[in-house]
Amino acid sequence: MGCAQKKRWAAGCRTLNDYSRAVSVTALEHSSFFLTHAPLFVKNSRLLLFNQGRDIVKKYTYSPKSSDNPNQWYLVDANGAVLGRLASQIAARLRGKTSPLFSPHEDMGDSVVVINAEKIRLTGNKLQEKMYYHHSGYPGGLKSINAEKLLQKRPQDVLRFAVKGMLPKNSLGRKMLGKLKIYAGPEHPHEAQQPAALDLA
Repeated sequence: MGCAQKKRWAAGCRTLNDYSRAVSVTALEHSSFFLTHAPLFVKNSRLLLFNQGRDIVKKYTYSPKSSDNPNQWYLVDANGAVLGRLASQIAARLRGKTSPLFSPHEDMGDSVVVINAEKIRLTGNKLQEKMYYHHSGYPGGLKSINAEKLLQKRPQDVLRFAVKGMLPKNSLGRKMLGKLKIYAGPEHPHEAQQPAALDLA
């Protein structure tokens, strides 16, 4: 007879289920605070009380779903903001890292609208030295452009590439990136969503 089985027989329990039930009852009897506030724990922690001659607590772990996401809209002014610092905070919002419902496998993030992307700032010599590459797929088809020229040509892409590199590299990350709206100037077409101003600079 093993040690665990001896403990069960000593407690007068023939099965493991009986033993775990007895342990749960003992814990409840010595927890006056929990018994006093049991309805509160049941409501907030999804604990179910079963009364089968004795009180037993069974706990269920809450797993948030994407349907639980309120999806708030935020407006960010990138005027004078440093590229990397701004991108990291936007990525955290898109992932939902600021929400208590954060779950790494679900889209629990918010939607972010960025204006004045053309006025974003890069420190040091990054304007001239930071390079962006893409390839046509044909031999010799490698194309490159530095940050200064890209900021003049397509300022939205500078911030979008930075945020994209901080999101998951899968379909979930692409879905999160779709909730990022970037505009070069101070105007945006999302007044209907009533985005709340968010200072990340």
